Amino acid sequence: MRVTASAVSLNVDDVEASASFLKRHFGFAEAMAADGFVSLARPDVGFNVCYLRTGLKSLKPESLKTRRADGLIVAFVVDDIDAEYARIQAEGVKVLTPIETEPWGERYFQVADANGVIIQLVQWMHAPGQPEGVA
Repeated sequence: MRVTASAVSLNVDDVEASASFLKRHFGFAEAMAADGFVSLARPDVGFNVCYLRTGLKSLKPESLKTRRADGLIVAFVVDDIDAEYARIQAEGVKVLTPIETEPWGERYFQVADANGVIIQLVQWMHAPGQPEGVA
């Protein structure tokens, strides 16, 4: 098998609200769109984020028509988590989980878009199982 692209597709009630959030605060651009669907991309991410309107007739299997992106976290690893945290706060985005560092080296914070999709920015301070200062 040869994979040529990848995407994560999330069912939300308001496609435009989620798409606008990623475009405005995280630098994504619209790659394609149709009624009830948008695909967003960044050349440095490696996958597209797609939003599908809940209840869209084309969703298969049928059980997907009523499901939403509840409980999911879309995480992006960044180079300077503290600068991103300051930027997000300056833009007035509500922070759900303030910046913190886990014992295994993950420094992160979380925000949510209008549909409740959690976006987490992460910087690895040191590799899991490695002492601090060893990335």
